[in-house]
Amino acid sequence: MARRSSGGRSARPAPRRAPAPAPVRQASAPAPAQSGSGGGIGSVIAEGMAFGGGSAIAHRAVDGLFGPRTIQHETVVSAAPTPTSKSMGGSDACSVHSKAFQDACCKAPSGIVYLKVK
Repeated sequence: MARRSSGGRSARPAPRRAPAPAPVRQASAPAPAQSGSGGGIGSVIAEGMAFGGGSAIAHRAVDGLFGPRTIQHETVVSAAPTPTSKSMGGSDACSVHSKAFQDACCKAPSGIVYLKVK
């Protein structure tokens, strides 16, 4: 069997042309290095001192507007006394070891140097 001609047309549609790419913008030149004031630890220290000074001035301004800051310490007295290691009768698992440690610290001639782990 012979092939039929399609009249010069192919079965596939003609490929479309891709749009032209957008022009690439060049990045701006980097900023020139600062001369004179330099950088490093000196500028960091100066910046920290300026920040601290500004903070102190701001604190004084707030104290001037709202009054000085005051701190009140309150103690709460509980109704039931807290149990101590002596009143617990040594029921704590660590009380024996704690007492041995305290005895060794007090009795040793130069402190903790003579303590041994058993």
